[in-house]
Amino acid sequence: MNPRLRSRVGRISDSMTQTREREAPEGRIERYEPKNIEPKWRERWEADQIYKTVEDPSKPKFYCLDFFPYPSGDGLSVGHVRNYVPTDVISRFYRMRGYSVLHPMGWDAFGQPAEQEAIKTGRHPKQMVPQYTANYHRQLELVGNSYDWSREINSSHPDYYKWTQWFFLLLYKRGLAYRDNAAVWWCPKELTVLANEEVEGGVCWRCGTAVVKKDLPQWFFKITGYADRLIEDLEIIDWPERIKTMQRNWIGRSEGVEIAFGLDVSGVDEKELRVFTTRPDTIFGVTFMVLAPEHPLVSKITTSDRKTEVEAYVEQATRQSEIDRLSTEREKTGVFTGAYCKNLLSDEMIPIYIADYALATYGTGAVMGVPAHDQRDFEFAQKYGLPLKVVIAPSGHAGQELAEAHIDEGTMVHSGEFDGLPNEAGKQAIADALEKREIGRRTITYRLRDWLISRQRYWGAPIPVVHCRKCGEVAVPEDQLPVLLPDIQNYQPSGTGQSPLATVKEFVSTTCPHCEGPAERETDTMGGFACSSWYFLRFTSPHEDSYPFDPQAMRYWMPVDLYVGGAEHAVMHLLYARFWTKVMYDAGVVPFKEPFHRLMNQGVVHAPDGLRMSKSRGNVITPDSVVERFGADALRGYELFMAPFEQNVSWSEDGLRGVHRWLNRVWQLVLEAPALGAPGDEAVREMRRWTHRTIKKATEDLERLHFNTMISALMEYTNFLQAARDAGAVDRTTWDEAMDSLMLMLAPPVPYIAEELWTRTGRAYSIHKESWPAYDASLAASETFTLVVQVNGKLRERFEVPVDISEEDAKDMALSSPKVRAHTSGKELARVLYVPGRLVNIVVR
Repeated sequence: MNPRLRSRVGRISDSMTQTREREAPEGRIERYEPKNIEPKWRERWEADQIYKTVEDPSKPKFYCLDFFPYPSGDGLSVGHVRNYVPTDVISRFYRMRGYSVLHPMGWDAFGQPAEQEAIKTGRHPKQMVPQYTANYHRQLELVGNSYDWSREINSSHPDYYKWTQWFFLLLYKRGLAYRDNAAVWWCPKELTVLANEEVEGGVCWRCGTAVVKKDLPQWFFKITGYADRLIEDLEIIDWPERIKTMQRNWIGRSEGVEIAFGLDVSGVDEKELRVFTTRPDTIFGVTFMVLAPEHPLVSKITTSDRKTEVEAYVEQATRQSEIDRLSTEREKTGVFTGAYCKNLLSDEMIPIYIADYALATYGTGAVMGVPAHDQRDFEFAQKYGLPLKVVIAPSGHAGQELAEAHIDEGTMVHSGEFDGLPNEAGKQAIADALEKREIGRRTITYRLRDWLISRQRYWGAPIPVVHCRKCGEVAVPEDQLPVLLPDIQNYQPSGTGQSPLATVKEFVSTTCPHCEGPAERETDTMGGFACSSWYFLRFTSPHEDSYPFDPQAMRYWMPVDLYVGGAEHAVMHLLYARFWTKVMYDAGVVPFKEPFHRLMNQGVVHAPDGLRMSKSRGNVITPDSVVERFGADALRGYELFMAPFEQNVSWSEDGLRGVHRWLNRVWQLVLEAPALGAPGDEAVREMRRWTHRTIKKATEDLERLHFNTMISALMEYTNFLQAARDAGAVDRTTWDEAMDSLMLMLAPPVPYIAEELWTRTGRAYSIHKESWPAYDASLAASETFTLVVQVNGKLRERFEVPVDISEEDAKDMALSSPKVRAHTSGKELARVLYVPGRLVNIVVR
């Protein structure tokens, strides 16, 4: 027995008497009533600050962080709770295992979501945000989350955004923040510019309004300077592969060759059209050329008879987002310009089309169409009747028509002097030839564009720059931070392309930090993603006032061990936070290259009707309503049990009721004194086996974030203990060990009932300061396993056998089975293979 359990045996005996004294008059155990127990423990935990974070260098640390929530609604749904309960369970688990745990909470309160909500409700964000965050705070406490609220932060407070501005200056001084005129996405509803990542399907990702392009002076962060490192360092972090793939694709690093095609169009000065390709080996297979609709040559080379059609196509194509235009599922569209260019290697004339799958921001904005060897080009050519020319012959190709593009390796054909070369060798040979003739050069290009950070909105961190007629653009000195956001009544966006701050004379008019002459402040504010690109550092020391964070605390806690949130921020917040961290690393501000070691994405909880929860649909289920009827522990247990953590799922009250019934059984099981006896060695051993197997299962499941199977194991354990108690097959020592272990395993997922039962059975307050139970590996080990028997690869029999069965006995058992003999009788036995702990494979002829 665990020594800690042995010391409690006497105390537990006394507790049985106390339990009987609390029985109802008719002799039954008092009913389980969450309303009677949860509020009192919530108040006591808060009063005692039992979740206060302590930095103890003698202990290992665990930093568990939720994605920074923005208070853009008046409360949480049970879908939000799906994110926050599991991280609370993990944090409680690691505390019980002896770790110093940092599990903080705060608010991403600056930016468009909060401002749009304020506009919609006719309020000022300065008044609305505190009310919303207070309600979020209340709901998170209601469901029993164990945050250290003394570390709560709010990105719209000056003591926070002062340091957001400090980081802007850090980037500015390193040449990574700059202002430039650019064609940018403009949302006509939100009246502000959007970063490329914030446009989805040609509409604003926040409000769904169709976006348009505008030429405006904007502030950018030079994230492209870190493109390679953002790709390379994905290898050193434990993230879902699909998130890594999304980031790699968004960055879009490509090694290839920039090739010149001849251009001879009347009235056009340019004599060449330059194209970037990763497949120079296919240059002899080019049968058309594609320009991005935004390409500067489009208006110059389009012939008069094609002008109307081309202009209409350009207008509609430029309304689409880059993500939408690159979709492989989207039908390819385009239009002929009437112009041609010349392949300078083959001397062939190539028709020039415009198509929206070519991007002005990628490569040169021109793509050579090789339909025989690119599926996108193949579909385009099929639609517009363009020829296919095979120049990379697959094995066995005899000139037959292609049903789809051949994109694999092969031998070069119809390629002049390069015929017969393997195409991989041909890539290098043609690149050499292009460079030798000075009509091409090897290069690397990226899809990633610099991060557009400025917004023409009020509710955000002011950009700490002034504009002086004499000195030009001047950064605000660090000792003058924060540049405070002025308190104005009319904060709504103007729609003019300028922030509402531009109308506030007291804010705009200032003096130049260099010459002390008159100057004007920058009136754009930073988008909310700036605030969330470093908040994880602020949590390590949220009250530090001389630096963004205390360096010692940062070194103790960072990087984040487990980061949990939705996959929708894969190419926004996650990419931006990684970029800022690398800038800090280069500047010597932090000693690590990546901020988040492990990342997990929770699934979405849909309403019972299968749709996303929303006020407009009237299908939102709040944690308040569930706690009122079933209690917070039932809500937590169901959120954990409903499905694997990453899987989308629909809410079911039947499932919730099932968890509530289980908690009732746990209540009765723990508080009803069993009829003790002398059950015998085998019964005692079986109960101890169940106890230690369950501890092992729960431990491993929590380490892997397999919450649903952990809850399932506890339910099975409860059923076993009930059956053993009802059969009278328990003794005092073994039962006490089982009860202790059950309650300790319940503490992370269902903290209220665990605390109540722990106290009612005479244990010392608080169960949340106890250690996680240890298991005996020999007791936890299975004593049997299922031996599978196959005949010629097909399953024919299963046996439950001892784990220490010998190879000879396993084979004999398999061969003597009537089910197996039915498939081996009269046949030659070629081979009998035993795989220990798994199967016997019999091969017959």
